[in-house]
Amino acid sequence: MASIHLPERCGVMLLPDCTLFPHGGLPLYIFEPRYRKMLEEALEGDCFFAVARLLGDEEGDPANYVAPVGTIGLVRASREQNDGTSQLLIHGVMRVRFTEWHDGGDYPYAGIEPVISVFIPENQAVAAMKTLRGAVEDAVRPLPEEIQSGVFALLDRADEPGLMTDIICQQFIHEADLRQRLLEMDSVGDRIPVICEYLRKASLEAED
Repeated sequence: MASIHLPERCGVMLLPDCTLFPHGGLPLYIFEPRYRKMLEEALEGDCFFAVARLLGDEEGDPANYVAPVGTIGLVRASREQNDGTSQLLIHGVMRVRFTEWHDGGDYPYAGIEPVISVFIPENQAVAAMKTLRGAVEDAVRPLPEEIQSGVFALLDRADEPGLMTDIICQQFIHEADLRQRLLEMDSVGDRIPVICEYLRKASLEAED
């Protein structure tokens, strides 16, 4: 991903209660004419578009009804159907902040800037990852062994705390507001206790 050059502006798909995290995958069904146009132009170009959470009715300035931070993604697979709709998989690349919205296009289009995740201090990264993994292990303990093995294989892909938090958020956090809150946190250290508390409560609910 380090070699990918992100655009300064891109199309944006607005989805209610839907959040894509970096390194996560999101299957999409593209049927609205505006997003069919967006996908067509993305595939003709760099294959990027962003996913953002829609907060209200699409009236007036998009800044008033779109969450300020979303994720730019790369189209990994797309299949157009006979009726012009498409099934696709978009892979999250990086958090982005929407800096301005452009009027007059066929679909939502915004200027973007990267949101860089930071973990400080670096010498506590290993301990932080052990804490996160332990919280996940507790949460999945009631599940069948083959599911646990799949979860642990997923976590094994993470070589730093930011990546691990994003993997966990994409797979295990199901509350829409909390997902957006975690997406907007640039401090990885701030995400960790929030994630661990969510998983702890989920574990207790599973035991009841």
